[in-house]
Amino acid sequence: MTGSTPFTADDYRARMARAARAAADAGLAALLVAPGPDLVWLTGYTPTAITERLTLLVLADGQDPVLVVPTLEAPDAAHATGAPALTLRDWTDGKDPYAATAALLDSGGRFGISDNAWAMHLLGLQNALPGTSYASLTDALPMLRAVKDTAELELLAAAGAAADAAFEEIRKVPFGGRRESEVAADLAELLRRFGHSQVDFTIVASGPNGANPHHENGGRVIERGDMVVLDFGGLKDGYGSDTSRTVHVGEPTDEERRVHDLVREAQEAGFRAVRPGVACQEVDRAARKVIADAGYGEYFIHRTGHGIGVTTHEPPYMIEGERQPLVPGMCFSVEPGVYLPGRFGVRIEDIVTVTEDGGRRLNDTTRDMVIVD
Repeated sequence: MTGSTPFTADDYRARMARAARAAADAGLAALLVAPGPDLVWLTGYTPTAITERLTLLVLADGQDPVLVVPTLEAPDAAHATGAPALTLRDWTDGKDPYAATAALLDSGGRFGISDNAWAMHLLGLQNALPGTSYASLTDALPMLRAVKDTAELELLAAAGAAADAAFEEIRKVPFGGRRESEVAADLAELLRRFGHSQVDFTIVASGPNGANPHHENGGRVIERGDMVVLDFGGLKDGYGSDTSRTVHVGEPTDEERRVHDLVREAQEAGFRAVRPGVACQEVDRAARKVIADAGYGEYFIHRTGHGIGVTTHEPPYMIEGERQPLVPGMCFSVEPGVYLPGRFGVRIEDIVTVTEDGGRRLNDTTRDMVIVD
């Protein structure tokens, strides 16, 4: 998180208290939060260097939050925005950080622990407290960061607008005769120009490469007649953007127009399914039905969406079997696609937030086919 975010120590205090209560309601003795997006969201603290030294936030309902931190990192931790809401417990090299942490924990408890915690740290805690058990935060509290407050929604909207501005500029540059990697570099530069501090991905998948949803940009030269899938995003002021549009170099064939229109209709159907109380899977079903009814169901090979916040992929997921109801403030992508192996692909993606009576798009660029040079 950067200094431009509007969050205060009181905001972080409220988040930590809410997380501790949610853990208790889930039957957990405490949450153990390692460096990563959960720690940033809860405290505003990102260690200057994530090393093998243990850093761990301990949150238990009814107790003050404690951040176990290496002594050499303690000065930086003390300057984090959320530091006034924390008790720092530092440990020095040569001491046992697991014993120091174990003193804060119930020796027979079950704990939620960050998905990205190092295995060596989890094993160290298990050795120090052999009677304990652990659950990943995604399994135990999948909706911990899912519902955004007003300030978070404003940051996500600003990130979406910045990604939109990048698309409006990239559609003006030459595509034909250039390598995918060159257009991807242009996209990354545009994201930074419009305020992104971190570029997470800039997929430029041309022609047959478009049939691979996670294509890695390479040396393929984009040709006239190619469909080109663009998928790009990153972090602006600590919150994510992620959008996809599919453009065409020169005039498309009738089939290419038909498939693009189909994906646009599916994306619209997924968006129209968004409203409070609806299960996440219904967004997937609505988009998937349009594509399946047109005979392309086997070529829609991924979920319809994923949550977004301080990371570009997080719960909730718009996928069959996810019965979590939508709640105002949730933010996620709606991104159906059709991928025809060896030929071309089409994906259209917007970030959507749930409102009191439906949904609101955070991406506003045209979803019609764009012709580029």
